[in-house]
Amino acid sequence: MEYVIVLPILISVLIGVLLLISSFVSHTREKSKAFISDNFKYTGVVSLITLFVCVAITLYVAWFGPDDIVLFSLVDDIPIHFHIDDLGRLFVTVTSIVWLMVCVYAIKYMKHEGEERRFYGCYLIVYGVLVALDFAGNLITFYLLYELMTITSVVMVLHKGTKEAIMAGLKYLFYSMAGAYCALFGMFVVYQHCHHLNFTAGANLNEVLASENREIMLVAVFFMLLGFGTKGGMLPFHAWLPTAHPVAPSPASAVLSAIIVKSGVLGVIRTVYYVVGPDFIRGSWVQYAWIGFALTTIFMGSMLAYREKVFKKRLAYSTVSQVSYIFFGLALLDPVAMTGSLVHVVGHALIKCSLFLSAGLFAFKTGKTHVDDFIGIGKTMKVTLMAYTLGALGLIGIPPTVGFISKWYFASGALKADLNVVSILGIVVLLISALLTAGYLLPITIRGFFPGKDVQIEEKEEKLDSMSGVIFIMAILALLIGILPNPIIDFAREIVATLF
Repeated sequence: MEYVIVLPILISVLIGVLLLISSFVSHTREKSKAFISDNFKYTGVVSLITLFVCVAITLYVAWFGPDDIVLFSLVDDIPIHFHIDDLGRLFVTVTSIVWLMVCVYAIKYMKHEGEERRFYGCYLIVYGVLVALDFAGNLITFYLLYELMTITSVVMVLHKGTKEAIMAGLKYLFYSMAGAYCALFGMFVVYQHCHHLNFTAGANLNEVLASENREIMLVAVFFMLLGFGTKGGMLPFHAWLPTAHPVAPSPASAVLSAIIVKSGVLGVIRTVYYVVGPDFIRGSWVQYAWIGFALTTIFMGSMLAYREKVFKKRLAYSTVSQVSYIFFGLALLDPVAMTGSLVHVVGHALIKCSLFLSAGLFAFKTGKTHVDDFIGIGKTMKVTLMAYTLGALGLIGIPPTVGFISKWYFASGALKADLNVVSILGIVVLLISALLTAGYLLPITIRGFFPGKDVQIEEKEEKLDSMSGVIFIMAILALLIGILPNPIIDFAREIVATLF
């Protein structure tokens, strides 16, 4: 019965591999191509049904199934181990909801994009890997799956096969691998100073050894923060994000920004709060450097997004900024701020996914990709622009959206952490970033609905379809969480209570 944990992972990966094989065969044998195309006309629907089954099993396992399994051991004291805790439940639930909804959007979008079997094959495989990553019970298991997630997800970045897409994919791969190797260096050092590498609330440090070698341990933890922070787009290793997003298909961009970057966040949380413990780095140069990197990323990401004219690239820079809100909350090492970080994980996933899907739908229906081209778009795509506006208000943090809730907790946590000038500086940066966010998101809404008298555009009615419907549902969910935040906040507090 305990092996039911791996069932959704195996189903998702197996079907994904079959789709990839069929895609490969269709490109190498003409006869097979005709056979496969006749029998795989509904690739998107089959993938959606497969994903729905996998999501249902995943959520059952996460909330009601067994919570621990050891698959095998690499060596005597390093098992490949799955253990489901509340943090894993939060991440896998967000991942599953977003992954399923984006798949609904992708059915229509990928028919236009082409190479459906290859895309859906990778899409299903990456979902299986992400579920396994969220269920990882120790640092070694997490690292192996983290690397596997990079290797499998890169195919979605270079999907179009153009020179630009291939170079973007290679850049994504290089940055991610370099970050992972930084984390691996830190793991080697941390392993020598821990009782074990299992994820246990609090810390696993051998306090005697860690105190004797405190400086090298701090360096190791810093490298792990930088390494996992690379996937989250934290400066100075953020450049892959604005390169990868514009060339990837819109569904891939959405899950990259909403979910895959959060794997870096999960790696940081597991390292600081489940292996070395927050008390070990509290007040050290590592904490202040981490806060410095996070605040710099928040400001620079917002500024670069404000100046960017390519819409998807603007949203990519926005992701750079917004994910570092989460890093800032975690770096404060305060329970209130960490609660804000966990709430922001949920809110940002829904909001940023809706924004990227909006960008994709704008391009899908009009061919426009630059923000200056969206003047008057509200006359022809009113439904999509309304959904985009709801998401934009959430990202800015306008009450009563979920973005306001998380940012309130960040500010409160910064004051409660009592880091003197750093606390005040953090709040100032958050406010400046909110203003910049409004500056790069709201003009699209304003000029879209109110283009001016000189712009003559014939109004058309936009009907709600599967693509715009998904965008609207995500934006509404983010709004509802902001209006009724207590369930998410209470669950986040339960997680945080075990760590402090």
